[in-house]
Amino acid sequence: MSHLLDEIVLAQKQGQARGIPSICSAHPWVLKTALRGEIPILVEATCNQVNQLGGYTGMTPADFVRFVQGIAAENGLPPERLILGGDHLGPSPWQDCPMEHAMQQAFEMVQAYVKVGFTKLHLDASMKLGDDDASRPLDYELVARRTAFLAKAAEAVTEPATAPRYIIGSEVPLPGGAIIHEQGVSVTTVESARRTVETTQAAFVEAGIEAAWERVTAVVVQPGVEFGDDFILDYKPEAARGLAHFSETTPFVFEAHSTDYQRRENLRSLVRDHFAILKVGPALTFAFREAVFALAMMEDELFPVDERSHLVETLDRSMQREPDHWKKHYHGNEPELAFARKYSLSDRIRYYWHDPNVQAALRKLMANLAGAPLPLSLISQYLPDIYPGIRSGVIAASASQIVHHRIRSVLDDYSFACGEIGK
Repeated sequence: MSHLLDEIVLAQKQGQARGIPSICSAHPWVLKTALRGEIPILVEATCNQVNQLGGYTGMTPADFVRFVQGIAAENGLPPERLILGGDHLGPSPWQDCPMEHAMQQAFEMVQAYVKVGFTKLHLDASMKLGDDDASRPLDYELVARRTAFLAKAAEAVTEPATAPRYIIGSEVPLPGGAIIHEQGVSVTTVESARRTVETTQAAFVEAGIEAAWERVTAVVVQPGVEFGDDFILDYKPEAARGLAHFSETTPFVFEAHSTDYQRRENLRSLVRDHFAILKVGPALTFAFREAVFALAMMEDELFPVDERSHLVETLDRSMQREPDHWKKHYHGNEPELAFARKYSLSDRIRYYWHDPNVQAALRKLMANLAGAPLPLSLISQYLPDIYPGIRSGVIAASASQIVHHRIRSVLDDYSFACGEIGK
C-alpha cells in the first residue's frame, strides 16, 4: 500500500522540494489548531510521552490514537489524511536498566504502537543502557542490531495494509532541545551517514526482515540546527552540502529534529536539501504560552485582583512544587531560574498545562475574556503582530481565536517550507 511518505520521497527524487512537518505534541490546543482542513497531517508521540506504561502524559499508544483521532473528527479532518508516528521508539525510557530488560520493554512498546495504527516509526537505539560500557561509545553495529531487533518486533504484528515506514539513524539530538548552551553542533559526516545505512541494512538482513528494509524511508542526521534554553542555532546550507549530495545517491530522504524556532527561509532550505521531515514541538507550545500570557496581561487590565485567573502565578507554583521536568535544563540563581521557567525556549512549562490547578486557571482566564471582543488598544499593546489581522477582520478579537492564530503562525512557516519551491 502507498503511503504519503512514499509520495514525498518520490517527489524529492524527482527534484521537487516537498516535505512534511511532524507535529510532536500532545497539547490539545496545538492539535486542535493543526488538525484542521484537508492538508495531510503527521502527528507523533515520543517514547517518554506515550508508551505501554503510560509515559509522562499517562497515555498508552491506544489512548493517544483515540485522543488524536477524536480531535481530528471534531475538526472534520478525513481519517486518511492523518498519519500517526512514533518518535525515538527504543529503550530510552529504560536506559538505566540492564540491556535485556530495556530492550524487552522497547520491544513491547514498538508492538503496542504498531497494533493501534502508527505507520511511521522512528527507531532509536542510540543510547547506552545500564550494563553498556560507560567509557566507550556504542559502535555502529550494536546500534544497528538493536534497531533491527525493534523493527522485527514491529514486523511481527504488522498488517500488510498498514505496514509501517521506518526512520533510522543514531545521530539524534536530545528530544526537546539541548540541555546546555551550545555555540555550534557537528553536522553529521557523509561517512557516518553512509555507515549508519550500511550497518543497519546488514542488521535487517541478518534479522531476516529484508522486506522491512524496503520500507525504510528516511535517515535521521544532524544538519547543524539546535535550540536550547536561551539560544537558537540557524541552519547553514553550506555546512550540510555533502549530506544533501549523499541523499541524492540513496533511496532515502532525511529527517531533521530540533527545527523549532528556525526562520521560515531556513526551513525551506532544509526541505530543498532533502530534509523532508521537519520535527517541531516546543515552538508550538511556546507559541501557545506566548498567547496565553498576553491574554493574562490583558486580564490584569480588565478585571479586579479577586476576579482574575492568576494563571501565570499558578503555573509557576506548579513548576516549583514539581521541578523534575525543568531542574536539569535550567541553571542560574533564583531570578534567572524564575525567568527561565516562564520564558525559556526549551519551554519546559509545557509539561505543566495538565495540572488540575493550572487547567482551572486557564478555564477562568478564557471565561473572563469570552464575554466581549477584546479592546483593540490592549491587542495593539500586547499582540501587535496580530493587531492588523484583527483590524482587517481576518482574525476575530476573541481569546480563543488569538491563541489559535499564534499557533497557526508557527505551522504556516512549516507549510511554506514543505511546498514545492516556486509553487
